[in-house]
Amino acid sequence: MSDKLAPDPRLLVRERGLAGYVEDFRRRIAGGELGSIPVIIGMIIIAVVFEAQTGTFLSPRNLSNITVYIAGPGIMAVGIVLVLLLGEIDLSVGSMAGLSAAIWAVLSVSHGVNDLVAIGLAILAGAAVGTLHGFFFAKIGVPAFVVTLAGFLGWSGLQIWVMGDEGTINIPRDSLVRDFNNFYFSDIAAAYGLAAALSLGYLAALVFQERRRGAAGLPTRPLSEIILRVGLVAVAAFVTAYTLNQHRGLPLALVIFLAILLLADFMVRRTTYGRQIFAVGGNAEAARRAGINVERVRLTVFTIASALAALGGLFYAAQAGGASKSLGSGNLLMNVIAAAVIGGTSLFGGRGWVWSALLGTLVIQSITTGLNLMGMASEIQYMITGAVLLVAVVLDSVSRRTQRTAGRT
Repeated sequence: MSDKLAPDPRLLVRERGLAGYVEDFRRRIAGGELGSIPVIIGMIIIAVVFEAQTGTFLSPRNLSNITVYIAGPGIMAVGIVLVLLLGEIDLSVGSMAGLSAAIWAVLSVSHGVNDLVAIGLAILAGAAVGTLHGFFFAKIGVPAFVVTLAGFLGWSGLQIWVMGDEGTINIPRDSLVRDFNNFYFSDIAAAYGLAAALSLGYLAALVFQERRRGAAGLPTRPLSEIILRVGLVAVAAFVTAYTLNQHRGLPLALVIFLAILLLADFMVRRTTYGRQIFAVGGNAEAARRAGINVERVRLTVFTIASALAALGGLFYAAQAGGASKSLGSGNLLMNVIAAAVIGGTSLFGGRGWVWSALLGTLVIQSITTGLNLMGMASEIQYMITGAVLLVAVVLDSVSRRTQRTAGRT
């Protein structure tokens, strides 16, 4: 018997060049590994249809507005992605968003507390709520659905109580929360500088990753693939920067959203804690036997998700012009969950990525904005968003079934 090890199939793919990548792509599609392809195709179709119908959908003004509108729900969707990776759900994020806005408004506007301090306390309140949810779920064993449903009702009531006799508390002109929606870096260097930083950062991350893989004796990407990947990211980043600069510049809301995405992506993909989230979501009992503190992972994920919901609530308050007793109600919860699922995170746990929060929120906001430009009624928007969500869940289910058939799960 020969002692020669069989070559790694991933290495063979890369050694064969373009033909190898095409074959690998076909294999992944046949095996149900769709990734972000359906979302990207859907976004292209949405852009083409609405531009043809309105003539203004792809205007710099409209696209800039979309980047501002997605910040609030997108930040909240990042937290939902983490919860979904556990195979769980959080139904309280909408009411938590409203409660955090109420806490900030009462402290900052009504009682004169420093704006930054009030923002921090509102986010800390969200973290405390998430910790409470996580405790009942992870330590006591109450299903997350029940715990967060109770939270949805309870925190909505607390929000009304915190607001007191005030139906609405308007945001002062000099408030930092107001800047979440209205502040733009008007210097064109800001948008182009961010695009350059993202491109160079991605290049550095790829080079660092490939060096580590090479040092460990694992297959590495050829230089041509690295250049192609970085080139695509750079084109997307600089086109976005150019478009934003045609209107008012780089929105602060987008900068904060991207920062949270990058931090969350690093945590999930590059840290032990992130790998533990996937392990618990894939098989909690196996993770426990492997020495992972399952209760700690679950509790902290709900803490992070609720804190992000609190921050997202401040963005919603900025867009609404103030905090109110009804902020966070309506279809906010469903849109946030739908964004995570439409973006490619599985409802069944253990599979997904942080950037699905961006993709899914872009899809939903693009549909909403496009239908508004066409003058469509809100009920039509709800029906179309629901249909898109159903398609995303069906694709996820079919993908998982195909992977089981192919022996990959």
